[in-house]
Amino acid sequence: MTETIRFLMCSPDHYDVDYVINPWMEGNIHKSSQEKARQQWQQLYHVLKDRALVDLVPPEKGWPDMVFTANAGLVLEKIVVLSRFLHKERQGEEPYFKQWFEDNGFTVHELPKDLPFEGAGDALLDREGRWLWAGYGFRTELDSHPLIAKWLDIEVLSLRLIDERFYHLDTCFCPLSGGYLLYYPDAFDAYSNRLIELKIPEEKRIIVEEADAVNFACNAVNIGQVIVMNKISDDLQHNLAAKGFEVVQTPLTEFLKAGGAAKCLTLRTTEPLIPDHHANVTIESRILQLEGHLLDAGIMNKALDVVVGNGGSFKVLNFTLGIERQSTSSAEVRVSAPSHEVMEEIMVQLIDLGAAARPQEICDVNTAIVAQDGVAPDDFYVSTIYPTEVRVNCEWVRVENQRMDAAIVVTESPEGKTAKCTLLRDLKAGDRVMVGVEGIRTIRQAESREQRNSTQEFTFMGAGVSSERRVELTVEQIAWEMRKIRDQGGKVVVTAGPVVIHTGGAQHLSRLIRDGYVHALLGGNAIAVHDMEQAIMGTSLGVDMQKGIPVRGGHRHHLKIINLIRRHGSIAKAVSAGVLTKGVMYECVKNNVPFSLAGSIRDDGPLPDTEMDLIKAQEEYSRLIQGADMILMLSSMLHSIGVGNMTPAGVKMVCVDINPAVVTKLSDRGSVESVGIVTDVGLFLSLLTQQLDKLTRPLVETV
Repeated sequence: MTETIRFLMCSPDHYDVDYVINPWMEGNIHKSSQEKARQQWQQLYHVLKDRALVDLVPPEKGWPDMVFTANAGLVLEKIVVLSRFLHKERQGEEPYFKQWFEDNGFTVHELPKDLPFEGAGDALLDREGRWLWAGYGFRTELDSHPLIAKWLDIEVLSLRLIDERFYHLDTCFCPLSGGYLLYYPDAFDAYSNRLIELKIPEEKRIIVEEADAVNFACNAVNIGQVIVMNKISDDLQHNLAAKGFEVVQTPLTEFLKAGGAAKCLTLRTTEPLIPDHHANVTIESRILQLEGHLLDAGIMNKALDVVVGNGGSFKVLNFTLGIERQSTSSAEVRVSAPSHEVMEEIMVQLIDLGAAARPQEICDVNTAIVAQDGVAPDDFYVSTIYPTEVRVNCEWVRVENQRMDAAIVVTESPEGKTAKCTLLRDLKAGDRVMVGVEGIRTIRQAESREQRNSTQEFTFMGAGVSSERRVELTVEQIAWEMRKIRDQGGKVVVTAGPVVIHTGGAQHLSRLIRDGYVHALLGGNAIAVHDMEQAIMGTSLGVDMQKGIPVRGGHRHHLKIINLIRRHGSIAKAVSAGVLTKGVMYECVKNNVPFSLAGSIRDDGPLPDTEMDLIKAQEEYSRLIQGADMILMLSSMLHSIGVGNMTPAGVKMVCVDINPAVVTKLSDRGSVESVGIVTDVGLFLSLLTQQLDKLTRPLVETV
C-alpha cells in the first residue's frame, strides 16, 4: 500500500439510475441492480485499499450520483475547487462535498453559480505534476479554466470534447505515470488533438480504439505502474504491458449504466506538483457587440453556433430586444476561446456576421508595414464581400473598393484617414496593412420582418439552390427586378460562357442587350468566337444551330472566324465593315455596351479583343462591375468565380447552370443577395425575355 496516495469514495447505498443526463443513462432508468452495484463497488474499493488509503464520504439519500466522487471537486495539495454541477439533478451534492472538504482541512474555492465545472471528471493532473488537462464542451464551461489556474497556481491546457458519449474528460483521457497518456482521439476536436500531440511525445501516447473506449478503458485509476479499470481488450493490455504497466480489471457494468466506471467512482486527494510550475492559461476572452434583427433573422443563433462550433464558449452579458417589429436588437457577448489561434478563427466568422469589439476598447486597428512589394505581412486580415469599417484614431473609417480576398491598407494624411481593399500584387513597400481582427466590423443590411417576408418586392433572401423550384416563378422575379433597374438608370452586368451560344441563347441575350437590359458583358475568348461563328456561319462548334447536326468541316469554323476578325483588327471594325451583322457581340458594339474578354491558356487565336494579360483582364473586369446592381452569371464557372470575388455585398447575383454543383459553388458566397437556378441556360434566357415582354408598365417610382 502506498500511504502517500489517498482516494475519496462514497458507498452506493442510494445509487440507481433515476434520471437521464448523459447518453449512457438512456434506457437504463431503474435497471441497475443495487446488490450487484454494491458488490462491484466493494471489489473496486478493496483493489484500491490494497494499494492506497481510501477515505469515505457519507452517502446522502436523494442524490444517487454521489457515488461518483470524481465530480466532487478538483484537489491539489490542500486546495480544492468545488464542483458546480450543470444539471440540477446533481447540484444538491455540492454542500455535502463542501462539508467533507472543510472538515478535512481543505481550503475550498467556489466558482460562480452560473459557471459549470464538474471537478476531477473534467480536470486531470498530469501524473508528473507539470500541468492540468481541463476538459470543456458538455458539462464544464471554458471560462472556469482561468479561475482554476489562478487558485491552483498551475498551467491549464484546455481540451474540447465533441462526442456526447464522452461527456467528461475522464471518460476518454487518462494521464499515466512516466508521462504516458491513454486516450481516445476521436472524442476531441482537431485543435485539442494538436495540443495533445504537441505536449505528449508520440512514443508516450497510447491510443485507445472505440471498442475499448466505450467500455471506459480510459476511465481508469492509475497508481504507479498499476492501472485499474472496468474492462480491456487483449491488444490494449499487451500495449500497456509493453510500456511497463500492470492492468487490474474489476467489472463495473452496473455503473456503466449511469455513464461511469473506476475513475468516476474515485477522487484522488493527493496530487503531485512540481514547485516551479505556476499559473498559466492560454484562454482568450473578448466582449463583442451585435446589432440588428438578431432573433428573427437568426443572427444571434448563427453567432453563438460559430462560437461553440469552433471550440469557444460564450456568455450573453446584455441583450436589448427591439420593442417593435421593425426595431433592431442589440447584444453584448463575452466570447472565450482556448487559444489565440482559435479566437482568431472565431472572430473572423463573427465579424462576417456584423460583430465588433466595443468601440471604447479599441482605438486603432493593428497594422504592419509591407516590407516587400506584393507581399503582405503575416496574419494580414483577408477582406470579405461585406461593407467594412476599421478603427483609425478612435473613429470608424469605411473601407473603400470593397471586395473579398484582399488586404486592407490604412493611410493617414493631412487630408484625412482612408482604408482601402488592395490586392496582394498591388501592395507597395511601406504600406500599412491591417493584421489580426481587432478594430474591424462589417455592416450587415438590417431588414425588417416585412422586407424579409414580402411577396411584392423582388428578394433573393433565402434563395438557395433547388432544381425543384419552379424556374418560371424565379425568372419572373428576376425579370421584374431587371426592368426596375433599367427604368431607374441602374446597371446589370452579364458574365457568360460559350454554353449560352451552344444552347440557343444567343438571340435572347442579344435581345436583352438591344433592349437596354445589359450594361456590360464579361466573358472569355470562346463566347465571342462561337457567337460570331453562329452569326456568320450558322454553326456553333461546327454544329448547325437550326438542324442540330454537325456540318462537314465544321470543326474548322471557329478558327476561320478568329482569322476573319484578326484580319479586320477587332470585333468593332468587323461590325463597321459589315462583316458581322448580328449576334451578341454585334449588339454590344452597336449599342455601346462595353465588354471584356479574358483569355486563358486553352484559347485558340485569340481574338484581337481578348486580353491575354491576366492582371489587366482582372482590372478591366473590376472596372466594369463597379456600380452594378445585378450580375447574371450564365454557365461560366471560371469567369463567374472571378467576378464573384470582385463583387461586394449588396449586388444581386443570379447564377444559372445545368450542373447543380456549379450553381452551388457560385451562389454560396455567404451573401443573401444571391440565387441559384439549376436549368438549361438557353431555356432560362428564353423565359427571361418572355417575362420582360409582359412587363409593359414603366416601373420608375414617383415621389
